[in-house]
Amino acid sequence: MSLEWEQVNVDAADAAALGRWWAEALGWVVVNDSAEEFEIQPEKDRLPGLLFVPVPEGKTIKNRLHLDFRPDDQAAEVARLLALGARYWDGAAPGQFPWITLVDPEGNEFCVLGERRSHT
Repeated sequence: MSLEWEQVNVDAADAAALGRWWAEALGWVVVNDSAEEFEIQPEKDRLPGLLFVPVPEGKTIKNRLHLDFRPDDQAAEVARLLALGARYWDGAAPGQFPWITLVDPEGNEFCVLGERRSHT
Protein backbone atom coordinates (compact mmCIF):
# COMPACT_ATOMS: atom_id res chain seq x y z
CA MET A 1 0.00 0.00 0.00
CA SER A 2 1.24 3.47 -0.86
CA LEU A 3 0.08 6.73 0.66
CA GLU A 4 1.12 10.11 -0.74
CA TRP A 5 0.60 13.40 1.10
CA GLU A 6 -1.24 15.54 -1.46
CA GLN A 7 -2.19 18.71 0.39
CA VAL A 8 -3.44 20.43 3.52
CA ASN A 9 -6.95 21.89 3.29
CA VAL A 10 -7.54 25.31 4.75
CA ASP A 11 -11.07 26.64 5.32
CA ALA A 12 -11.30 30.32 4.42
CA ALA A 13 -13.79 33.16 4.27
CA ASP A 14 -12.02 34.37 1.10
CA ALA A 15 -10.17 31.36 -0.31
CA ALA A 16 -8.56 33.23 -3.21
CA ALA A 17 -7.27 36.13 -1.08
CA LEU A 18 -5.91 33.83 1.62
CA GLY A 19 -4.40 31.50 -0.99
CA ARG A 20 -2.68 34.42 -2.71
CA TRP A 21 -1.32 35.60 0.63
CA TRP A 22 0.18 32.17 1.35
CA ALA A 23 1.52 31.88 -2.21
CA GLU A 24 3.39 35.15 -1.71
CA ALA A 25 4.52 34.25 1.81
CA LEU A 26 5.91 30.89 0.67
CA GLY A 27 6.99 31.80 -2.86
CA TRP A 28 4.71 29.05 -4.23
CA VAL A 29 2.75 28.91 -7.48
CA VAL A 30 -1.01 28.94 -8.03
CA VAL A 31 -2.16 25.71 -9.68
CA ASN A 32 -5.94 26.14 -9.38
CA ASP A 33 -7.94 29.34 -9.06
CA SER A 34 -11.61 28.41 -9.32
CA ALA A 35 -14.71 29.51 -7.41
CA GLU A 36 -14.71 26.22 -5.49
CA GLU A 37 -11.06 26.12 -4.45
CA PHE A 38 -7.71 27.87 -4.66
CA GLU A 39 -4.63 25.64 -4.69
CA ILE A 40 -0.94 26.43 -4.38
CA GLN A 41 2.12 24.18 -4.58
CA PRO A 42 5.87 24.67 -4.15
CA GLU A 43 6.18 24.18 -7.93
CA LYS A 44 3.74 22.94 -10.55
CA ASP A 45 3.23 19.18 -9.97
CA ARG A 46 5.28 19.22 -6.72
CA LEU A 47 3.50 18.07 -3.57
CA PRO A 48 2.32 18.63 -0.94
CA GLY A 49 0.27 21.73 -1.59
CA LEU A 50 -2.21 23.92 0.24
CA LEU A 51 -5.85 23.90 -0.86
CA PHE A 52 -8.01 26.83 0.27
CA VAL A 53 -11.76 26.25 0.23
CA PRO A 54 -14.49 28.81 0.93
CA VAL A 55 -16.68 28.17 3.96
CA PRO A 56 -19.49 30.34 5.34
CA GLU A 57 -18.42 30.22 8.99
CA GLY A 58 -15.48 32.13 10.40
CA LYS A 59 -12.66 30.80 12.56
CA THR A 60 -13.68 30.70 16.21
CA ILE A 61 -11.00 28.79 18.15
CA LYS A 62 -7.30 27.98 18.05
CA ASN A 63 -6.34 25.66 15.18
CA ARG A 64 -5.91 22.00 16.08
CA LEU A 65 -3.32 21.72 13.31
CA HIS A 66 -0.87 24.37 12.18
CA LEU A 67 2.19 24.73 9.97
CA ASP A 68 5.75 25.22 11.28
CA PHE A 69 8.47 26.87 9.19
CA ARG A 70 12.22 26.94 9.89
CA PRO A 71 13.89 29.91 8.14
CA ASP A 72 17.59 30.68 7.94
CA ASP A 73 16.98 33.94 9.83
CA GLN A 74 13.98 33.91 12.18
CA ALA A 75 13.92 37.65 12.89
CA ALA A 76 14.15 38.59 9.20
CA GLU A 77 11.45 36.11 8.23
CA VAL A 78 9.08 37.27 10.98
CA ALA A 79 9.60 40.87 9.84
CA ARG A 80 8.88 39.89 6.21
CA LEU A 81 5.71 37.99 7.14
CA LEU A 82 4.48 40.85 9.33
CA ALA A 83 5.04 43.23 6.41
CA LEU A 84 2.89 40.94 4.24
CA GLY A 85 0.04 41.15 6.75
CA ALA A 86 0.68 38.44 9.34
CA ARG A 87 0.11 39.36 12.99
CA TYR A 88 1.51 38.10 16.27
CA TRP A 89 -0.68 35.49 17.95
CA ASP A 90 -1.98 36.68 21.31
CA GLY A 91 -1.55 33.33 23.09
CA ALA A 92 2.15 33.49 23.94
CA ALA A 93 4.38 36.11 25.51
CA PRO A 94 7.26 37.23 23.26
CA GLY A 95 10.41 35.27 24.03
CA GLN A 96 8.49 32.58 25.92
CA PHE A 97 9.43 29.92 23.34
CA PRO A 98 12.19 29.53 20.73
CA TRP A 99 9.50 29.83 18.04
CA ILE A 100 7.26 32.76 17.20
CA THR A 101 3.58 32.15 16.61
CA LEU A 102 1.94 34.34 13.99
CA VAL A 103 -1.50 34.35 12.39
CA ASP A 104 -2.32 34.79 8.72
CA PRO A 105 -4.87 37.41 7.53
CA GLU A 106 -7.79 35.13 8.54
CA GLY A 107 -6.35 34.29 11.97
CA ASN A 108 -4.86 30.83 11.29
CA GLU A 109 -1.87 30.18 13.52
CA PHE A 110 1.56 29.16 12.21
CA CYS A 111 5.01 29.10 13.78
CA VAL A 112 8.33 30.48 12.66
CA LEU A 113 10.90 28.29 14.35
CA GLY A 114 14.29 29.30 15.66
CA GLU A 115 17.63 27.74 14.90
CA ARG A 116 17.64 23.93 14.90
CA ARG A 117 19.16 22.54 18.06
CA SER A 118 21.57 19.64 17.97
CA HIS A 119 20.22 16.40 19.47
CA THR A 120 23.64 15.07 20.41
